[in-house]
Amino acid sequence: MLAAERRNLILEKVHEKKKVIVNELSREFDVSEETIRRDLDKLEEDGHVTKSYGGAVLNEKSSIDLPFNIRWKSNPSGKQKIADLISNEIEDGDHIILDASTTAVFIAKNIKQKRHLTVITNSIEILLELSDVQGWDIIATGGLLKSGTMSLFGKKAADSINSYNADKAFFSCKGIDLEKGATDRNDDSVVVKQSILSSAGKIYLAADSTKFGKVAFSKICSLSKVDVVVTDKKPDAEWMKTFKELGIECIYAE
Repeated sequence: MLAAERRNLILEKVHEKKKVIVNELSREFDVSEETIRRDLDKLEEDGHVTKSYGGAVLNEKSSIDLPFNIRWKSNPSGKQKIADLISNEIEDGDHIILDASTTAVFIAKNIKQKRHLTVITNSIEILLELSDVQGWDIIATGGLLKSGTMSLFGKKAADSINSYNADKAFFSCKGIDLEKGATDRNDDSVVVKQSILSSAGKIYLAADSTKFGKVAFSKICSLSKVDVVVTDKKPDAEWMKTFKELGIECIYAE
């Protein structure tokens, strides 16, 4: 097994369990404890973990983009429920924008039966997913490809999105908070998402229940900028009250 592959598997474990132990990883991967410590050194250097005595813990405040395969495994059942709900919101002939979130990939997989859609996206994974769909216009934003993210970022990506006027836009976030609004890990991601917000007539925030009450480093927008919140389970009364006050429709799985 290559060192990079092993580190990726360790990163999956630390996101699942919030911590890892050196001697346990050594036995599991059949390598020396010193090799595991070097792996953890690299993950700490990259901002993903904080080393502790005998192991490492997840760096919850990291602004580093996670590899796509790790994001993909976070609450897939919730993301599928959201995709099912959003499929009902998209009509034949719509011009839509999908961000580079893993939730948006679930959406893309779920709407292939639609006809004559135009899809604008900065997601490489969505471009691949929709590459065999007939009768659609698929528009890639261009921009800088960031290693491991399967996403295009930067000024070119944002400018490309700003040149269109879509019917509906669907974006996700790392956290949604009553006061701080929708937030994400870093400015690279936020700049593109803010372009998405300004380039569509109706804005949908697709956020599974694990995102509620969390705040990430960079602010995307206040809740008042969102028209519809789509989630996998009914939010509590305080959230529903806020949505009603702001005129936000909330769609959730029963």
